[in-house]
Amino acid sequence: MNVSEETPIELRAASKAALEWINATRESHYEITGIIDAEDTVARARERSFELGLVLCDGDVCAREQVVVERSAEGFRVSAADVGDPLIPPLLDPPVGVRTGWLDTQLDKHKFVVLVFYRGLW
Repeated sequence: MNVSEETPIELRAASKAALEWINATRESHYEITGIIDAEDTVARARERSFELGLVLCDGDVCAREQVVVERSAEGFRVSAADVGDPLIPPLLDPPVGVRTGWLDTQLDKHKFVVLVFYRGLW
């Protein structure tokens, strides 16, 4: 499994539709920070319906979402994918680029910050 920080051109419209659906459904303000297995997804994106794995972040809260994207006359229909136990946990640490400046921002807001290190996938 690979996480690409860049969204391939072939997946931009589908990713945008998926992001809008997730944000509307969950009343959230996520941004896409990664595409899971982007190269494989580009190959499957030519089909009428395909699964899309997203890494989404809203501030310092990140999540992995797996959705089904289906092409339609109006653009795309998006729904939640039926995933058993994902290889990456649904709640993630922010990707490296998202963390840039995070500690400084937190120290501006608080007198101190406690960092807990855990040996996870990220």
